[in-house]
Amino acid sequence: MTVEGKDNRTCMNNSSPYAGEDAKLTEGHVNQAETACSPIPKGTPSSSEGDLLLKYPLWGKSVPSLSSIHLKAVLFDMDGVLFDSMPYHADAWVTSMTKYGLPMTREVAFMNEGRTGMSTINLIYNEVYGKDASKELIDEIYLDKCNEFAKHPDPDRMPGALDLLKKLKRDGITPVLVTGSGQHTLFARFDRDYPGMFERDKMVTAYDVKYGKPNPEPYLMGLKKAGVKANEAIVIENAPIGVQAGVAAGVFTIAVNTGPLKDSVLLDAGAHLLYPSMQALCDNWEELFVQLK
Repeated sequence: MTVEGKDNRTCMNNSSPYAGEDAKLTEGHVNQAETACSPIPKGTPSSSEGDLLLKYPLWGKSVPSLSSIHLKAVLFDMDGVLFDSMPYHADAWVTSMTKYGLPMTREVAFMNEGRTGMSTINLIYNEVYGKDASKELIDEIYLDKCNEFAKHPDPDRMPGALDLLKKLKRDGITPVLVTGSGQHTLFARFDRDYPGMFERDKMVTAYDVKYGKPNPEPYLMGLKKAGVKANEAIVIENAPIGVQAGVAAGVFTIAVNTGPLKDSVLLDAGAHLLYPSMQALCDNWEELFVQLK
């Protein structure tokens, strides 16, 4: 996607299915992921207490002590969190995979959001043929998927996202982007839609990591770029495998259910806290921030 319009857009999710083969993490950041979370504190609501479906936010089954968090940074996923782009991605995946005889539903696309293009294609290809697709076929399918995505209009900012970012800036919290996208116009897009909100050296893209979500590497890299420990950050995610990645990185992970999945899918993936939308998280930020200082 370019600032001028959609005609020259690349695929917003991952412009290359192979990006990021050489990225590495320090041992210290890996160790943080193993030690940051403590057991659920006494009195913290959980999904087993019977009131889970009464009102938001919903608490997960195992929640780290909020008193252990000293918030300095918020790590944001992109599609479905900052941009309302996931319906377009899901439609593009279904259309392209069907062309190549690979059955895929929109639900599967939402469930696997955050994977690299290669991983998504091989997931379905293995189900059909019992092996990985060739690099040539992966490139062909992924290019078709990007072309299908480009047929859609530019996705809007997710309601509530910009206002939340402004609150973070007001509170002295550093926003960090952690996305599986490898699009070449990503910086220009953020300059246009989120001006002054993200610093370029605090963006993790597909080219910064070797392993995509649900591997924790993207969020561990986000911690490294922000210069913070796992208990000094939170993750905001909308996809199950993104939630898994945040939790595996040892970071308090908030799910925002901006898609068609049931709340239970995100909670079962390990989300510590769930809001029904970015707007709801924004509206309740002050109350939450008091507990995370």
